[in-house]
This record gives sequence, C-alpha cells and structure tokens, in this order.
Amino acid sequence: MKPRLLLRLSALCILVHLIGHFFGHFSWKETPDPVKQEVIRQMTGPKFEFMGVMRSMGDYFEGYGLILFVVYGMSIALILSAARYSDSNHDIARNVLTPIGIGYVAMGAIEFIYFFPFAGSISLVAGLLIVLAIFLNG
Repeated sequence: MKPRLLLRLSALCILVHLIGHFFGHFSWKETPDPVKQEVIRQMTGPKFEFMGVMRSMGDYFEGYGLILFVVYGMSIALILSAARYSDSNHDIARNVLTPIGIGYVAMGAIEFIYFFPFAGSISLVAGLLIVLAIFLNG
C-alpha cells in the first residue's frame, strides 16, 4: 500500500472519530438513567474558582470536548497536507507526521483505559496507519 493511501485512511478514521464524538458530546447531558442524571446535576451545578473564574466540572468537561473537535479537525488537515508531500518531500512529511502518529497511538491507549474500545481502536488504528506510512515512505 502506498503511504498516501494509508494517510488518507488515517484521516478517515479520525473523521469517523470526530463524527462519533459530535453525537456523544452534544448528548452527554441527556439520559433517562436517574443515577447518571444526578451525576450530571452535580457536575453542572456547583461552581468553583479555577484560575480566577467560576466554573463547574461540567464546564470543563464540555470545554475539553470542544477542544477535541479542533484537535481532530486540525489533525485531519495536517495529515492530508503532509500526504501531499509524502512523495516529493519525505523529510517534511516525516517531521509533521511522526508526532501525530505517536500522539494518536497514545490517545488510543488512553481511550482504552478511560473510555471505550471503539474510541481506543479508531485512534490506535489511525496512529498505526500514520506510523506505517512513515516507515513505508522511507
């Protein structure tokens, strides 16, 4: 397989992750489970001072989720941009892709521990595809 195709597949994995994250992010407060409702109420109700502003744990949870949209979108753009250089300028592609590939492998491991297998699998596959593309590109 050509490195460019592997990189496009990696970007597709991240896009799938972004879409799944979209649905999960904007529905995390909606549940019929009374135990979950109580946890959500506690997360979004009490506010504490953080670095000079009053925020709830839910605010931080919400903010981190929104930041991930930016990270996923930026990752897709960088991977597809680097894929265009994979044939003509191996050094630029390798320098851009190495931290992204390692980062997605690490994100996959974290997601397996703290989230769920699908999220972990898709990040791990995206990272491994990038790493494989780097090695095949020389």
